[in-house]
Amino acid sequence: MARIVVILGLLLTGCAEKSGQTTVTGMISVPGGDVFYEISNPEASGIPLLLIHGGPGGTSCSFGLLDDLILDRPVIRYDQLETGLSDRPGLRSQWVISHFVEEIEAIRDALDLEELHLLGSSWGGSVATEYALEGNVEGVLSVILAGPLLSTPRWLIDAEILVSQMPENLQEAIRQNEAAGTYTDPAYVAATDSFYARYLFHQPRKNIPECDGVRGNTEVYNTMWGPTEFTSTGTLLDYDRTDRLHDISVPVLLVAGEFDEARPETMFEFAKLIPDARVEIVADAGHVAMADKPEEYAALVSAYLAEIEARQ
Repeated sequence: MARIVVILGLLLTGCAEKSGQTTVTGMISVPGGDVFYEISNPEASGIPLLLIHGGPGGTSCSFGLLDDLILDRPVIRYDQLETGLSDRPGLRSQWVISHFVEEIEAIRDALDLEELHLLGSSWGGSVATEYALEGNVEGVLSVILAGPLLSTPRWLIDAEILVSQMPENLQEAIRQNEAAGTYTDPAYVAATDSFYARYLFHQPRKNIPECDGVRGNTEVYNTMWGPTEFTSTGTLLDYDRTDRLHDISVPVLLVAGEFDEARPETMFEFAKLIPDARVEIVADAGHVAMADKPEEYAALVSAYLAEIEARQ
């Protein structure tokens, strides 16, 4: 842990007390620009946890909900290039998953993270999985995949199942407007909002101070994914790692909300394909289970990390 404290002295651009906990912020150079990061509990003695946000084009600010809940280790979040508080160079050639793996390598090097755990949420689960398959896994003790995108074809099948459970008028609005490509039609927007209220944020949205003034990047989202969570038209349309999940060599925890758009049934199927994996379900939560049930989510994560470290 001494290494991370020393290196912070070189990279530190801000230090603050937040709800009694110390946080530090800074920028790290990655291919194409600089990314913003924040570390909570930087002097804690546990093995660091690196958080990878969803999107593509989302932000890491919602992870601020964990700052007061995971206190035994440094917890590191960062905004991927092109979004949040990171640089936005507009380098479309880097809007590919291999670049986001390179970001993790750069962050590990900059913060001297010889040992760490990874947690990837949604699209961040794709990045974490790709890192587990193609990155330097030496020193990676575990990977947590929270509602991960591991197969776009399977994601879309699950989305179709969930849409079919909505009222018929909303289903019809979705079908008609998707056939016409009219994604801004008020009826389609209303149906989309209803889908999100069921399966994205299942609980009322919480105020997260870290998110004040922080913007995502819809251009990245639309280019890589598509217009909505249940419709993909972007470069990730054919993304699928199910045929390589057996190659993951580190322990994996798959997490899903009870009402997750990454359906719990699918998480159990994915777990069967990974040598050392299991599933935990967060009750009464949607896709963003961390925001719906932060205390339960943090307790689940902390228990798993302790279990993994006890194996060492």
